[in-house]
Amino acid sequence: MSTVLANPAEMIAHGAPHVIHNDAELEAYTNALFQLTALESPSSSEVEAIELLTLLVERYEKEHYPIPAADPASVVRFLIEQQNLTQRDPIPQFGSESAVSIFLAGQRNLTIEQVRKLSTRFKLPADVFIPKGAVGARA
Repeated sequence: MSTVLANPAEMIAHGAPHVIHNDAELEAYTNALFQLTALESPSSSEVEAIELLTLLVERYEKEHYPIPAADPASVVRFLIEQQNLTQRDPIPQFGSESAVSIFLAGQRNLTIEQVRKLSTRFKLPADVFIPKGAVGARA
């Protein structure tokens, strides 16, 4: 074992970060993370602390506050609403106003080309526009 981790239990006993077990610890770690990420020129140990705290916070949040997957139509509706767009605005990505309407009504999946165009327009990964479990399904 490395001398850096010669006695991890002792390190934790002296206040080293550990697995988050409750919301109070989550809040403390999140506050520490905000303070560290606000630094203009963090040291290498501060950068490592940011990485470690981020992993611990993400792990706890993923377990205790999972974000449900959204269907592509809900994602597009949300983006339209959040960006104060109208249903006509994404016509260039869909090809026609009726294609937008049919998709938003849940009557048709997106084509690969529509996924690419939406991903580019909204600067999001393409997979947010692909239904979960759609591997090999008609796109």
